[in-house]
Amino acid sequence: MTGLDVTTPAGLIRLCNAFCESKALLTAVELDLFTELHDNPATEEEIRVRLGLHGRGLRDFLLLLTALGLLERQGKRYRNAAGADQYLVREQPTYIGGFMRRANDNLYPAYGKLSEALRTGLPQAQGDFDDVLRDPKILGRFIHMMDALTQVLGPQLIEAYDFSAHGTLLDVGGCRGNLAGQIVKAHPDLTGTVFDLPQMEPFFDEHMASLGLTSKMTFNPGDFWNDPLPQADVVVMGHVLHDYDFDKRRFLVEKAAAAVRPGGALLVYDRMLDEGPAQVENLVISLDMLLVSEGGSEYPVEELRQHAALAGFTSLEEKRLGDFDTLLICRRG
Repeated sequence: MTGLDVTTPAGLIRLCNAFCESKALLTAVELDLFTELHDNPATEEEIRVRLGLHGRGLRDFLLLLTALGLLERQGKRYRNAAGADQYLVREQPTYIGGFMRRANDNLYPAYGKLSEALRTGLPQAQGDFDDVLRDPKILGRFIHMMDALTQVLGPQLIEAYDFSAHGTLLDVGGCRGNLAGQIVKAHPDLTGTVFDLPQMEPFFDEHMASLGLTSKMTFNPGDFWNDPLPQADVVVMGHVLHDYDFDKRRFLVEKAAAAVRPGGALLVYDRMLDEGPAQVENLVISLDMLLVSEGGSEYPVEELRQHAALAGFTSLEEKRLGDFDTLLICRRG
């Protein structure tokens, strides 16, 4: 939407209605339309029957998805476009629909209360993370959201940093180990540990078994506010710091620094707020954090540099990670 001409009424109205297109995509993922059409193109009526829909509005819904480049139409039959077929079909290893399902359930309703969040500074999403942890079904959705992000970022991080000089890896807040698993698979001499809340462990065990990494990966349950982090050559902290405010981010960087072995490195990545093509997208994510967390936000890379310097790192290297993230590599002298 950044290419819109917002100097005209038409452009302003187009931007105003952008949420309608987003909701069409989120609804298609919620209905699992793309999974249904994978290798199985269907007519409007066949889609109606398969998905248990009423039928009113369905034609316009399918035509909108086609106009958005998510579906293709051949005669009376609809099929997935290439991007949707690669990334929005469940059970595909490249599936990112978990993020969209979580956005649909959590972020979309919260954005309806953005003005209240700006007035009060309080989160507007229903429930808190304790509620997520108590419900395995909701927790599973959260984990699939995280997998959707790390599935994209994993190869990029492997390309951005040379892990081959190290023997041990620690992913702090690593969920079920999807990112760490990718790194260990790419570097067979590396062993990995995921540090996260105990509720994640069953999901971790299942995922590592599916990846064939049970002998290479371990799970360390704990709470990083209260428990020590295990030592490792490389410590990764991705999309963690933005959940918290300035002082808590500084505390976590210092704690992670204490876990880095001599000659090792701390790798931190987030949607950091610096001038550039990703600025609009990252500001949106920062507002997401306003809506779903007590004090979280995205932050400028200079803030992280200050935290890292105070934590004793003497060599700091900044890299772009994919389209939107910034990676700061923090090494000891």
